[in-house]
Amino acid sequence: MNLVSALEDLLTQSPPHGSTRVIAIDGRAGAGKTTLAHELFLGLSSNRLITVIHLDEIYDGWSNALGVHLTETLSRIFESLAREESFLLPVYNWATSSFDSEREISPCDLLILEGVGSSQAVVREFALATIWLDIDPALGLQRVLERDGSGISEKMVHWQRDEEELFIRDRTRENALFVLSTIG
Repeated sequence: MNLVSALEDLLTQSPPHGSTRVIAIDGRAGAGKTTLAHELFLGLSSNRLITVIHLDEIYDGWSNALGVHLTETLSRIFESLAREESFLLPVYNWATSSFDSEREISPCDLLILEGVGSSQAVVREFALATIWLDIDPALGLQRVLERDGSGISEKMVHWQRDEEELFIRDRTRENALFVLSTIG
């Protein structure tokens, strides 16, 4: 199966709300969500205006990242887009541990949302496609630590616990339209 071709077919459908079509890419840390979002942007952007949101911009630090704040922010984004309105997205600065800037998210042809928690129930209501990337948690951890440094290893252990709780509670993988393996 060619994912870009399958998504091109889906993108001929009208979005459930508003005019912005949504693809969400979810999976454990280190699975390759950002890479896939970039590849889809390149593969799908020849004839459409695409916005990409990385959930790293939205997470409220390490300990509050996957909770109510994320769900409420996602809900406000999609409610605004459904009304054909722009949304000022508060952007988290990991260096200062605060939300210190904003990014305008406007209606577009396609919104690609990527990150842990990107295809939770509040998003699935608006998405044409959700993609789950499978990866062994140990390999995902190894990839993250190689990318971001071993100084975050303790935080990543807690993060993996939090993401697993979210995935179980939300049945994220079971609700994905596409399930892809990033290994092997």
